[in-house]
Amino acid sequence: MNKTVAVLSSHTPSIFWFRMEMMQEFQKRGWRVYAVGNEPETKWAEQFQSKDIIYRQIQVERNGINPIHDLKTLSSIKSVLREIRPEKIFCFQAKTIIYGAIAANALGMTEVYPLIAGVGSAFLSDSPRARLVRAALITEYRYAMRKCPAVFFQNEDDEQLFRRYRMIIRQKTVRLHGSGVNLERFQVTPLPEQPAFLCISRLIRDKGVMEYLEACRMLKLKYPDVRCMLVGPYDSNPSAMKSEELQPYIDSGVVEYFGEQKDVRPYLEQASVFVLPSYREGTPKTVLEAMACGRVIITTDAPGCRDTVKDGVNGYLVPVKNAFAVFSAIQRLIDFPETIAKMGKQSRIIAETRFDILSVNNEICQTML
Repeated sequence: MNKTVAVLSSHTPSIFWFRMEMMQEFQKRGWRVYAVGNEPETKWAEQFQSKDIIYRQIQVERNGINPIHDLKTLSSIKSVLREIRPEKIFCFQAKTIIYGAIAANALGMTEVYPLIAGVGSAFLSDSPRARLVRAALITEYRYAMRKCPAVFFQNEDDEQLFRRYRMIIRQKTVRLHGSGVNLERFQVTPLPEQPAFLCISRLIRDKGVMEYLEACRMLKLKYPDVRCMLVGPYDSNPSAMKSEELQPYIDSGVVEYFGEQKDVRPYLEQASVFVLPSYREGTPKTVLEAMACGRVIITTDAPGCRDTVKDGVNGYLVPVKNAFAVFSAIQRLIDFPETIAKMGKQSRIIAETRFDILSVNNEICQTML
């Protein structure tokens, strides 16, 4: 293998857990793969090496806005790219898209393929800080991606936003059905005897975690025996929740919190309905995994989220930032439990026909390689 492709991200676990099948497809097609992320090589090099992938660390803060730190990020990425000299670069998440593309162009590398998998908090808020960050991001995206031969998007809304702000102009765009889901790894399992509800998410407000918790609180008042579960880590995002905000819901028995989990399948098995009231997504991978397991979906009528649900067929779409609407959708399923199995089967069918990871990765390879 004498051709090299680098996969850049500002969050190393995202490369390992969400991009492994894609990297293995690159390998099948004769490419040597480097994974480039923010966490130490001492922690990750062996894990990637077990998959015949070489791992390199870069200095990058996922959510920081310190320009000095960002210059260090640019220098760090440039140093790694100079060392490995990849023919192709796949990058996702804002910092590694922007500084990865700028560093690559400075080294004469133009085969950079960004994936826009959501637009982040700066485009969801209208606070003075968010407006400032948004203006900077727009300028940086415009400059960084000007030479990219193609840009991947996971939904039409994000592509239109990038066009509206002229962050892309002449670049080819390719629409992907999310990151896809491994239909062999995530398979249909029997539903629990009683309806049970689960949200898997980083604990940030923009994911709708507070709306889920409030819906669960209302639910417990009427159906005290119903299980409501939450899986996911705390985060450094500007809209991140604090532990003291979650603790009252745990202490009162509103929600069972299981923290961060590397394998979410045991928790999906315990749930009959998956809930993600996110404000905006690329395409939420946790929803795709729940669909593949044959679970009903309750999510928002928001960019990225709405692409996963046919309302009334495999779940329900609810308005953004509306805990009562989430509660009402949950209550509808409790009142008519016979619909849960029927809708869950439809989720699996949609996952098979639209979100198969093999199809998604084939589209990426046909565009890039």
